[in-house]
Amino acid sequence: MIMGTSHRSGVFKRSNDSFRLILMTIMGIVLGYFIGVSFPSVSLSKMNLPSSLMSSLDGAFNDHRSSASRSFPENLGSGSTPLTPKELVPPENSLGIFVESVKYSSILLSILACSMLVQIRELSRVICKYNLSWILGFQIYVPTNPRGAESLPPGIVVSQSDLYLRRLWGDPSEDLKRKPKYLVTFTVGLNQKNHIDASVKKFSADFQIMLFHYDGRTTEWDQFEWSQRAIHVSVRKQTKWWYAKRFLHPDIVAAYDYIFIWDEDLSVEHFNAEKYIQLVKKHGLEISQPGLEPNNGLTWQMTKRRGDREVHKDTEEKPGWCSDPHLPPCAAELLVGKDMAWKMSPKFCFVEIMAPVFSREAWRCVWHMIQNDLVHGWGLDFALRRCVDVSLSLSLSLSCPAHEKIGVVDSQWIVHQVIPSLGSQGESENGKAPWQGVRERCRKEWALFQDRLANADKAYFAVV
Repeated sequence: MIMGTSHRSGVFKRSNDSFRLILMTIMGIVLGYFIGVSFPSVSLSKMNLPSSLMSSLDGAFNDHRSSASRSFPENLGSGSTPLTPKELVPPENSLGIFVESVKYSSILLSILACSMLVQIRELSRVICKYNLSWILGFQIYVPTNPRGAESLPPGIVVSQSDLYLRRLWGDPSEDLKRKPKYLVTFTVGLNQKNHIDASVKKFSADFQIMLFHYDGRTTEWDQFEWSQRAIHVSVRKQTKWWYAKRFLHPDIVAAYDYIFIWDEDLSVEHFNAEKYIQLVKKHGLEISQPGLEPNNGLTWQMTKRRGDREVHKDTEEKPGWCSDPHLPPCAAELLVGKDMAWKMSPKFCFVEIMAPVFSREAWRCVWHMIQNDLVHGWGLDFALRRCVDVSLSLSLSLSCPAHEKIGVVDSQWIVHQVIPSLGSQGESENGKAPWQGVRERCRKEWALFQDRLANADKAYFAVV
């Protein structure tokens, strides 16, 4: 990943510690130099040693002198007269000089040892603090590893996970007789258990079921056989986009080809999950949803089921339904330059946040667009087109900015029951019913999301 580079730059930004380490190294070198030049030039010939030792040294000295006389002229030196043995007799106080020299040398060596110890301790502290032992060859450092795992060998790094359920016993390689290919999530309350039971039974063992419980009631679901194999996450009074942002990180769900993020009040009598996946793959849909029965719970023309085809990818919205005819859902406005945007006809393609299905690649993008504090997700559906590949040119006339990768599957449709169950999770304020406060929050979040997206676009193109 690209995080390894940022980690290295973060290390070198700590200039204070690096400067201090370099300064102490230089001081140690200078101190060592002065210690070296401070040693007196002590000759054995100038030392007043015991007579027994001196006789042995004299013999060695005479041998050395005689051998030197054969190699060098006797008059070599500043004077013309050769040195005599008498002149080589050491003075009486030479032993005292030797002792003093040794004493001062010991002091200087002690200072040098202390200085080296301080430097070693400082170096060890910096190495441990910033995990730099790889510099000295003590440890592995792989900058291409995920951030924080640079000290691990690549063969042990596992950067992604899954939601596969495993045993507490036996051989790990034998835990999974079959790995689910797809992930299906529902945000549920116990009151809608019958709808969820009917929906779950439409999905085979290839689909991992995950329930987000906004009412905190989980054990009551054990009455269903499939619940034992499902994953249950319980946090009170939260929405599906709050759960998705926190529990469906792209690296956690990377094992699944498609991710379903559905509401709880959907009737699936005319829906077949395997056939739906086949159609999504056949038509190359990265973001999709089943068609909606037109007689119940329909908001936008785009999501209305068409009985004469398998899939549709664009439509025309009802007159008067758009505050701006050049913006979604009545048009697909897409910035392509600093001061340029496509202004398209009132045709558009999008899916609602009620029952979206994302490919693995599309979900990685969508997850990053979900805002932590905007929990209802209103407005997100109009921005999903940004998370599919788009090929644009000035000469190309497009009716759908998602380039055929967002669509509605008509031949596999559902019915929206329009049960405001999440609204009951709100609280009464200023005499308003709980559902009214929830609805007002939804509208505020929609406006906030639009503002943030617009400001992000402006900030980006301002520096391009």
